Amino acid sequence: MNLAIRISTHFSNLADHMPDLPPGVEWLNPLGEIQESRAIFQIFLEKFYADTEPRHLILGINPGRFGGGITNVAFTDPLHLEKELGISSTFPKKAELSAHFVYQVIHAYGGPKLFYDHFFISSVCPFGFVKNGKNYNYYDEKPLQKAATPFIEYHLEAMIEHCQMRRDKCFCLGEGQNYAFLQQLNAQRGYFQEIIPLAHPRFIMQYKRKAVDLYVQSYLASLCDR
Repeated sequence: MNLAIRISTHFSNLADHMPDLPPGVEWLNPLGEIQESRAIFQIFLEKFYADTEPRHLILGINPGRFGGGITNVAFTDPLHLEKELGISSTFPKKAELSAHFVYQVIHAYGGPKLFYDHFFISSVCPFGFVKNGKNYNYYDEKPLQKAATPFIEYHLEAMIEHCQMRRDKCFCLGEGQNYAFLQQLNAQRGYFQEIIPLAHPRFIMQYKRKAVDLYVQSYLASLCDR
């Protein structure tokens, strides 16, 4: 069974494990809400993961409304999906800041084929959240974090055991709350030998845009030290 099948099966099963959320918070689950997203995700997996080689995980926070929350391909908006990966869709081709940075890194690494040969990008929480019509993170309130934690544990355990991701190290996008949560969970569960934090793409693009090239090189230094 190749990784494309394993990952597809895991994501198809996630809906059965989604907990109830605190009042005012809604799930952002493109695989459950948008038929085209399911087709796109399957094409992506078959294009880049139709083999049995294990990958290192790169873990963001949770998907947002304009990138992975549409395509279910992490940090890939419809524009980059078509332009960089050759996968067309009917979704509006609106660029998302984090996707722009991630694909700069991917190109600097050697392009999508080489990058996805070595890595799988997901999130600590594989589906996202919306509150008052805006993106919401799993750690933004304690009741949500508590509700989401068993779901997060299920996701990470399945990615390691069923999807055969590598356990020697993983990379965490976000050096603050996402990293702190993942480190604490890892200390309890022993998922990975090492977790390497990287500045979050959105933080870079919003606050450190003049230093983007330096951040790309910093990413490469960490990712290439495999």
